[in-house]
Amino acid sequence: MAQGKTNETVVVLSSAQMGGNSAELGDILMKSFVYTLAESDRRIDKILVYNEAAALTCEGSQLLEDFQKLESKGTKILTCGTCLNFFGLKEKLAVGEVSNMYTIAETMLEATHLIRP
Repeated sequence: MAQGKTNETVVVLSSAQMGGNSAELGDILMKSFVYTLAESDRRIDKILVYNEAAALTCEGSQLLEDFQKLESKGTKILTCGTCLNFFGLKEKLAVGEVSNMYTIAETMLEATHLIRP
């Protein structure tokens, strides 16, 4: 792995919900969070998506429009391929690209700003 920071802002999504306890509220909060990122003028270089959050970048997700807006602004959206396979979603990826744990770990290690809601 390369050494040093990349001066990148990276968002890490590992759950389909934001917060805990209430799944319904967690869904609302995650949708609001991603919408806010899409509407923000702040640069988000990459969004790493893994575990159950992989469904957020797939067909049927209510967040696709916001992810597409982020992507059009230059944000790279990387979803874990192992996670897509595990949940049977590989053919349903609708935004971003398939990634792997090597890239996810390297991106986290090199990021200057790591945001995990």
